[in-house]
Amino acid sequence: MAGYTAADVKRLREDTGAPMMECKSALDEAEGDFERAKTILREKGMAAAGKKAGRATSEGVVAFAVSEDRKKIGIAVVECETDFVSKNEDFVSMSQAVADYVLANGGPAGSPMDDDKFKEFAAEIVAKFRENVQITKAVRESDANPIATYIHHDRKSGTVIFSEGDNAGAESVRKVAVHAAAFPPQVLAKSDLSQEMLDKEIEIETKRAMDEGKPENIARNIAQGRVNKDYVKQIVLLEQPFYLDPSKTVSQYVSEEAKGTTITKFHYFAVGQNS
Repeated sequence: MAGYTAADVKRLREDTGAPMMECKSALDEAEGDFERAKTILREKGMAAAGKKAGRATSEGVVAFAVSEDRKKIGIAVVECETDFVSKNEDFVSMSQAVADYVLANGGPAGSPMDDDKFKEFAAEIVAKFRENVQITKAVRESDANPIATYIHHDRKSGTVIFSEGDNAGAESVRKVAVHAAAFPPQVLAKSDLSQEMLDKEIEIETKRAMDEGKPENIARNIAQGRVNKDYVKQIVLLEQPFYLDPSKTVSQYVSEEAKGTTITKFHYFAVGQNS
């Protein structure tokens, strides 16, 4: 092996994750130049990424990188084809590197996969795992107060909770992040519900009650009650029954356990999330 040794092949594999024979081929093409061989593998990875781009990505991970003062966060959702790859420690680590980059440098203006840097991140993961990889979210956010976060144990979903007040970002607020991951809401407060959303749900529930045999005027009253009792409590974070004590709403829990604190915003991220 002119110009390089077996140790060079091993090191290139460790650095890039590419198969052994591809590492050897790259070193042959680079005439033993280690850095040039890495570039060759990266370029081949980008080519492979293009060929695999049409494959469905239904698995993956959510990764957060949080600043030391917990006031900035880099968020990445990296999707792949199989659960086997999504659980691989190297895939998780490479996805975390994307979140770390976002924390340090910010996310792209548009779709991550339209940005050269994030295309490069995806290509490096493709080169290692030989699956289509899509970075579907790459967002950096910041706040004047500490941010509370939670990633579910399977890494397929995660939540970010923004708060202000005496206990902003405290453990009690983090428990709200846990709750929101288990019961993903659509809006923060009742005031965030549009009249269009409420009217649509009332029409659905009115038809349901009429199908059950109720007269229209009674059906509409039943629909209003169902929307207030069930629909609002299902999709409004502060109105949901709190997971640790369903006798309390999330709002009541916060007022009791995080005194002087207000939840101001939340984000829910998940693999396969469309928006």
